[in-house]
Amino acid sequence: MIFGEVLFDCFEDRSILGGAPFNVAWNLRGLGADPLFVGAVGDDDLGRQVMQALNHWGMCPEGVQVDSRHPTGQVKVTLKGGEPRYDILSDQAYDHIDTARVLAAAPAQAGVLYHGSLALRDPVSRQALEALRERLSAPVFMDVNLRAPWWDRDTVQGWMAHAHWVKLNQDELTALSPAPDEPDLVAQARLTLERYGLSAVIVTRASEGAMVLTREGELHQRSAPPVTGLVDTVGAGDAFSAVTLTGILQGWDWETILTRAADFAAKVCTLHGATTEDRGFYQSSRQDW
Repeated sequence: MIFGEVLFDCFEDRSILGGAPFNVAWNLRGLGADPLFVGAVGDDDLGRQVMQALNHWGMCPEGVQVDSRHPTGQVKVTLKGGEPRYDILSDQAYDHIDTARVLAAAPAQAGVLYHGSLALRDPVSRQALEALRERLSAPVFMDVNLRAPWWDRDTVQGWMAHAHWVKLNQDELTALSPAPDEPDLVAQARLTLERYGLSAVIVTRASEGAMVLTREGELHQRSAPPVTGLVDTVGAGDAFSAVTLTGILQGWDWETILTRAADFAAKVCTLHGATTEDRGFYQSSRQDW
């Protein structure tokens, strides 16, 4: 189950369907999984576009609520040197995910419950996630996405305490580490893992690649593969998360997960935005695996 925001990334010349959890769910579906996305859209044209996209992509629409009082989420995106900058609008439909409707759509069990941090900025959606987490008793994969001003350190650390796996980038690790002044990232990851009793800490490092530190003390690292035909890095982290989830569910070892996740994230950097409707894009990765 994938819980969180679905929204439109609005560039200067186009709007692209996105939101980190939605991107993860979309990629999972493209890679052959059958995720249930749980979120909310407005009763508006953008919301109808979301539902049409779900149906076209073969994703179950039952977890998506239609909110008549709040608009479908939007983010204004500008690119500087290929790196995205976000202006995230407030009081969107994904801030008001209703608990009763979430529980009504939830299955009896799930293999993994995924959530980010942005959709938990409002108490309404936060309560819905907490109820869902209690209902499922599934292991939790938390994908940290710190977007100023929509987070605070203590609150995000509180959610980490309920997770089994936490994935973040190196700047987010430093911001949330019990020892933010510690210069060594591996030491920061180890302290974070121990403080919150995690099974693994997964750290993406942009051009430096990625690393995983496990509860057993194993450290796995992968350098970043080259990107031929770079367009932008929007959604690269979400692509990485989708493959990591696939690997966890399929029982891959961490070396395999890191290699495949990094390769797929690099591939997504050749797209405009975070996802594509080209099924062959996903099929080629599945065949490589």
